[in-house]
Order: sequence, then C-alpha cells, then structure tokens
Amino acid sequence: MSDITSFANRLGKNIKHLMKWAKRNQIEAWRIYDRDIPQFPFAVDIYGDQIHLQEYDTGWLMQEDEYEAWLQQIIEAIVFVTGFPAEHIHTKRRQRQKGSSQYEKTGLHGEDFTIAENGRRFWVNLDKYLDTGLFLDHRNTRKKVGETAAGKRFLNLFSYTGSFSVYAATGGADSSETVDLSNTYLDWAKRNFELNGIDTERHKIVRADVFQYLKDAAAEGKQFDLIVMDPPSFSNSKKMSDILDIQRDQLTLIEGAMKLLAPDGLMYFSNNLRRFVLENAVSERFNVKDISKFSVPDDFRNKKIHQCWEIRHPAK
Repeated sequence: MSDITSFANRLGKNIKHLMKWAKRNQIEAWRIYDRDIPQFPFAVDIYGDQIHLQEYDTGWLMQEDEYEAWLQQIIEAIVFVTGFPAEHIHTKRRQRQKGSSQYEKTGLHGEDFTIAENGRRFWVNLDKYLDTGLFLDHRNTRKKVGETAAGKRFLNLFSYTGSFSVYAATGGADSSETVDLSNTYLDWAKRNFELNGIDTERHKIVRADVFQYLKDAAAEGKQFDLIVMDPPSFSNSKKMSDILDIQRDQLTLIEGAMKLLAPDGLMYFSNNLRRFVLENAVSERFNVKDISKFSVPDDFRNKKIHQCWEIRHPAK
C-alpha cells in the first residue's frame, strides 16, 4: 500500500489551479484528479457540491479488509483536501468496458440533481448508472456546437441524454433531431430540454436504432447542417437488430450520416475506444481533420480519453 500523502498533495495542487478555471468558465462539473499517480488509479470529479470517485480496474489483488482500509484512506484524503463531507462522495468501481455496460444500472438509486455548464443546466445522477448523465470529456465539443449552431439543422446520433442537442438548441439551431434507442436516456434528454426551456416541436426526440434511422432519413431526403455522432465502442442491446462494433461498423455509420449532411455541413465523429483506428476509406472519401488534441478539456490529464474528428464533404 502506498503512502496516501502523494495523492493528497496532488489533489490539493490540482484543485487550487482548477477551481479558478472552473469558476471563470461557469463550469460546475469538472475533473480534479485523473489517474495522475499510477499507485492511485482513480478519477475524481466534482459535480456541484458532490464528488464522483471512480476506481479503475487495474487487476491488482488485495485482501478485502486491506482494500477497504485503503479506499477509506482515499476518501479521507479527498474530504481533507476538498472540504466536502464524506457522505457527498459517490464511489464506483469501473470494470473494463464490455458490451453495453455504460448504460447498465448499478443497483443503487441515487439522487437526481442539476449542474450548470456554460450557461446550460443538466440533470445528473452519480449513483444509479455507471455514467452520470454528462460526459465531462466532451465539454469542449459541446461548447463548439453551441457556438456554431445558430440557424442550423442539427442531428445528434447515439445521443445519450441529449447534452449536445441542449447546446445546439440554446445556441439558436433552427431545428434538431436527437436519436437514441434507450427510452431511459431519451426521457433524461426530455428532462434536460425542459430544464433549458427548449421547444420540443422544433427540437425532436427520436427513439430509433441509428443504423435504421440513417436508412430511413436518407430515403426521406432529410438534410442537416451539423451532425454529432458519438457511438459507444460496443453495444449488444437486445433492442438492436445487430451488435454494434465501432471499429468494424465505422464506415457504414459515417457514410450513412454523411448522406444526411448538407454540402457545406460539418460532422463531429467521436468515440472512446482506445485502440480505434479510423479507416483510410473515410479520409479518401471525405475531408477529415483530427481535433482530438483540442476536444479533450484542460482538466483531463488523460488526453486519450476519446478521439474526435471533423468530417466534411470534399469541395466540389
């Protein structure tokens, strides 16, 4: 077991630097520790007056009582450094991702509460699911969508809880479609829309398998000026006709979405599969720019948390 002091020191240093940054940028949910020290494999995120503490699976073996004592020390260090009470710390163990596990319930209920980010508000829950309802690593891209959506038709594929759509709609998008297969997450998106006063006549929530949606939308001749597609790495949802494997299926998805993109439109394509490689065929057919370096926010030390590209039609 490592001496906890180095963890506490790093936490203190990070929070001092990032607290001002978060305030300045109107951000209430941000990362204060990102596996900075290998002996402490945690991500520590602040959500308003609560803390989300995730332990990453390292495969280390510890006796149960030794492990509990170690985890308790970690929690005490966080309490000491941040001043947050222990009961405001929500602990999760993150196994290596398999299948559709990002959507799975933890068995806990947890409280829904709201946090602010760049003038928008979002419902989050730190206990109920593996993820919280807001992917903090996509904050920069959300902001970009909000800044460029005015007057545009926006499409959000694999929308999760609709945060990109909230940015687009509040940024003045003419219309939008928010597409996911999960009723749970679309209901969550609906609540996020209500929270931000979004008109659901112009900004539609669509329950569909994205593969099927792309075919149907193309047949209907739908067009969008701005598209975000952020699929899970894998999904074996029973509601889908097939298993999604993003490495294998990328071309089908990207080409399907590009058929819906207006000639001078822009698509953001992102995923968080570590070993993901964009196929050459994508770059051969479209104008592709890797923006991963800029899309990962300053509070994330792990710059490989996702990859993100801007994809456009080639100039005629």
